[in-house]
Amino acid sequence: MKFNQLFTRKQKKTKNHEGAVAYKLTPEMELYSAVVCSTLDGTFYESGKDRLNRIKQLINKVKPEFVAQLAVYCRQKMYLRSVPLVLTVELAKKHNGDDLISRMTKGVVQRADEITELLAYYQLANERKGEKKLNQLSKQLQKGLASAFYKFDEYQFAKYNRKGSVSLKDALFLAHPKAQTEAQQVLFKKIANDQLEVPYTWEVELSKLGQITYKNTKQKEIAVRKKWEELIDSGRLGYMALMRNLRNILQANVSNKHIQKVAAKLADPQAVAKSRQLPFRFLSAYRELKALNLSRTSYLLKALEKAVQQSILNLKGFDLDTKILLASDVSGSMCTPISQKSKIQAYDIGLLLSMLMASKSDNVITGIFGDRWKAMNMPASTILENTMTLRKISGQVGYSTNGYKVIDALIRKGEKVDKVMFFTDLQMWDSRHGGNSLKKSWTKYKKQIAPHAKLYLFDLVGYGKTPISINDQDVFLIAGWSNKIFDVLAAIEDGKRSLKAIKQMTL
Repeated sequence: MKFNQLFTRKQKKTKNHEGAVAYKLTPEMELYSAVVCSTLDGTFYESGKDRLNRIKQLINKVKPEFVAQLAVYCRQKMYLRSVPLVLTVELAKKHNGDDLISRMTKGVVQRADEITELLAYYQLANERKGEKKLNQLSKQLQKGLASAFYKFDEYQFAKYNRKGSVSLKDALFLAHPKAQTEAQQVLFKKIANDQLEVPYTWEVELSKLGQITYKNTKQKEIAVRKKWEELIDSGRLGYMALMRNLRNILQANVSNKHIQKVAAKLADPQAVAKSRQLPFRFLSAYRELKALNLSRTSYLLKALEKAVQQSILNLKGFDLDTKILLASDVSGSMCTPISQKSKIQAYDIGLLLSMLMASKSDNVITGIFGDRWKAMNMPASTILENTMTLRKISGQVGYSTNGYKVIDALIRKGEKVDKVMFFTDLQMWDSRHGGNSLKKSWTKYKKQIAPHAKLYLFDLVGYGKTPISINDQDVFLIAGWSNKIFDVLAAIEDGKRSLKAIKQMTL
């Protein structure tokens, strides 16, 4: 069963943000697309508040079980953190009577600080004021949080025991987890008495250095270098911390032996898999290093290329018998940062995902589109460098979203491809007001050139509308920023249901 079978035969027409004809998704599909590509910080066409309100409305339109499964899917498979907590709290406000919320909560909380973050959003969402902002906690939410307390040890609790509107102690008193062992009883008592042992982390260790007075700059530089070498040798420097600190490690001038250790960990298949990094994290680190004028930078750039390749070892590509076209949207609306703290923009993600797909495909055309379509095939061996190259030339095609020109180029050449994949925010239109559209061009292409071709729309922003109906004509919708989107692609290729991965999540 494919995506189109989840829709009614008359998919409702609407208008996109550019005023062009578009098609509304079903509530399930719209909620899916809205949450898997959102940090709730706002997009080009939609504020964070509007996105949150739309998510709340959609929760009321779908089954509670689907919301719960979607939340767990977003956290465990798509590696998102904020949105799953929002789904959990918002569903808890509306659903009671069974243990769905407690099971959902347990599945969503995968890191110790998510216990307090969930409660912080709970008091915000319920507009609690006064001293007792968290009283009358949902019974099932309380039960789920209590179960979550059993997942973590002292180091994990201490590492994320930060100051905020809700403390770890507050959460402990609210959830009332019953210790299952003597060791757990001791741990909960430490939390209650604010006696957790200060953890050995890079933040703590460097903070200690900052409190020392040095005779001169040289002495401080030596101390910082030794500390980074100690942290690298300790094995306690997590994968994400390592990627975030590559610049600092190079600037500290650690030994070549330690640079080799860093590179080895970055490219280690097990470390990459365990880290669960979103692909754009590798791009962010690569971009920052690329801007440095330091020796040994190229060595770590190679390691990051190896790392991102390790992250897609299980990605199913296509052989020489399957010709595919990968088109990345670099229009103005795709240039909005994905969050307030990030330098990564939606079109960076599209470019990177297309290069990931290209690296696994043997017969492929790649390119970018805006006002115009520009094909530019890239070597399969360098995913991150390819992404950077395409980013640099994005202005060459203009900033509109004339997606139909990708298909028109195939029609003009009479070129037959098996699959066309767009990485886009789906806000396509004809900037020249000539009545052109992706729908018209695709219909013509199917009729005249490639009747068996399939069109895949990879939604990277989640506005809930498509430029072409996905009821027919072999058109499919996939959403998200993780390389897990290619698992959905594989499922479609196998003839399975589009949302099967979500609906199979165990709570």
